[in-house]
Amino acid sequence: PLRYIPKLKELVKHEAEKNKSQWKTMGPAKVAVPSPHDFLQKHSKEPKLAPKKKEQDGKRLLPLLPPRTYHPVIHIKKNFITKNAVAVITGEPKKPRHFCVDTRQGDKYLLEPSGLYPKYIKKKNYGVVPKCVTRRKEEMKREEEEYQASVLEQLKKKAMKTLPEEERTNILKALKKKWEKINHAYQSLPVLTDTTYKRMHKEELELKLKQLEHDIAAIEKHKNIYIADV
Repeated sequence: PLRYIPKLKELVKHEAEKNKSQWKTMGPAKVAVPSPHDFLQKHSKEPKLAPKKKEQDGKRLLPLLPPRTYHPVIHIKKNFITKNAVAVITGEPKKPRHFCVDTRQGDKYLLEPSGLYPKYIKKKNYGVVPKCVTRRKEEMKREEEEYQASVLEQLKKKAMKTLPEEERTNILKALKKKWEKINHAYQSLPVLTDTTYKRMHKEELELKLKQLEHDIAAIEKHKNIYIADV
């Protein structure tokens, strides 16, 4: 039988030859040997300056003229001793500081920051109430007035009303008429109350008569009657 030949044989062979290179895995690499004439010389690695300009026709090159806007810096020597002496002579004398001594040993402290020296009364706005305080007081006063107005309005809504005289007279007449009717029924009761119903009926009429008499007396006693708005 024929021998088996893989289809990718040529491709694998080509890839293997492509990745090969001389001295890749065996021995040191072959590099060019330096020439014996190119040896390291002294000061060869130091930076070299630019070459100097040579004189032209035996004359030295003059520097360029400065621009017109150039102003040279002039260093003036100052005499600080004289300057300080003039400042001391012409200056105002130093005012003495006010001290306060409070012990026998001479312990003293500055008077101005102690609060004993009246320096704040000399200010222009001394004793003037700040605007923020005035504005706050006005706001509080306005809020208080609004609150009082709302309370009065609520009280007016819930205030008691006076009963008119005509209505008072009509109520009194109706109560007296009702009292007469119940009194007539009470007078019509039998003299002997031998049953429970008769006793209960008599007690009920007596209670109604007492309540009507109390209401009639109250209305007749007080001319002004107030009715609450419930």
